[in-house]
Amino acid sequence: VELLRTLLSRTLGLGGDKPEPVLDELSLQGVSRFLRSERCRDTGNGDGTGNGGGNGAENWGGNWAAGIPDFRSPGTGLYSNLQSYDLPYPEAIFEIGFFKKHPEPFFALARELYPGQFKPTVCHYFMRLLQDKGLLLRCYTQNIDTLERVAGLDPELLVEAHGTFFTSHCLRPSCRQSYGLAWMRERIFSSLVPKCEKCQGLVKPDIVFFGENLPSRFFALLESVSGVWGALNPNPPSLNLGRVTLGSLCVRRDVAWLGDCDSGCLALAELLGWK
Repeated sequence: VELLRTLLSRTLGLGGDKPEPVLDELSLQGVSRFLRSERCRDTGNGDGTGNGGGNGAENWGGNWAAGIPDFRSPGTGLYSNLQSYDLPYPEAIFEIGFFKKHPEPFFALARELYPGQFKPTVCHYFMRLLQDKGLLLRCYTQNIDTLERVAGLDPELLVEAHGTFFTSHCLRPSCRQSYGLAWMRERIFSSLVPKCEKCQGLVKPDIVFFGENLPSRFFALLESVSGVWGALNPNPPSLNLGRVTLGSLCVRRDVAWLGDCDSGCLALAELLGWK
């Protein structure tokens, strides 16, 4: 009961003392004033977290501003363009069970989406700017395309919640040999199913398929930041930059930019005098 009371108090403001507002205005202007303030730097609350410019709750491959298709958009999404792979259903190409038996369709698709063919967006470089100015605690991204790394984000500040193409591993539990991006790229573009040099097991990029758990780093750091963040500020604000607002929006303290990510970042950068 006490845990529930605390949760409701922190998230909905029900019961307990009313928390001091972090933002003086629920707008980009309010966010910019907070980011410029000493309070932001002194408390550690100036933490920029983002989704890398993605555009959907199921955004495993989608980063539309960079030219990478999402899953479900009619006509342009990945699921609308997989007929040539002879799948039992579109989602099968991203299911771990199907992949282990029939890896060829995934690696054929991977040639079209492979990192190195796309460039970071304004949103990626805005997060780099937050990092360079010491305002980025951590960047959580759903995307697997490594564009955050290309933009120059420190891997220690990056949490790739759905995994990444940047590393790969042998799927055999007794082996788990690690491979880098260049190794995997060479095999994919040679139309080869990547096999482990140590045990000849199937090698898969470290991206999260349906049927797999999210990376342990995601859960560990999310728990860590929730504890510290909650202690510093029981009702932290969040800024949603995207074509749609994802997740639950608390109208008392959250700021939503209901435009495209790049325009939102440019608008905030101008308010901060960074443009």
